[in-house]
Amino acid sequence: MSNAVTLVPAAPSELAIQHFESELMFETDCWDTHDAMRSPEPGFILLDVRSPAMFARGHVPGAINLPRGKIVASRMGAYPSDTFFVTYCAGPHCNGAARAAAQLARLGFPVKIMAGGITGWIDEGFELESDDVA
Repeated sequence: MSNAVTLVPAAPSELAIQHFESELMFETDCWDTHDAMRSPEPGFILLDVRSPAMFARGHVPGAINLPRGKIVASRMGAYPSDTFFVTYCAGPHCNGAARAAAQLARLGFPVKIMAGGITGWIDEGFELESDDVA
């Protein structure tokens, strides 16, 4: 019996390998980001592209807050052109990380998004840093 899942057959293995491996060039996950951020030299700069208020309430430790609208050539000129960035936003319901990554790519930087954003980070059980003072 056919259903919405089986109606269109799965791709041949070679196409599936190409597709899924190519996704890894564009994104990383929260687990791998967490693991890399524990190193003194993770090899990338982690950008939280949400608003400063959201960042202050809770962000990934070691992340820099740079809202997407502030990713401009004049500001990014402070970084060498081979600086690798990883962007994240609120979560799967937010396309801010992808928009920021596209802007960084337009400026010539290597970039990936952290799939899942803050939502994924919390789902993995990882802690957030907060700038809020109670």
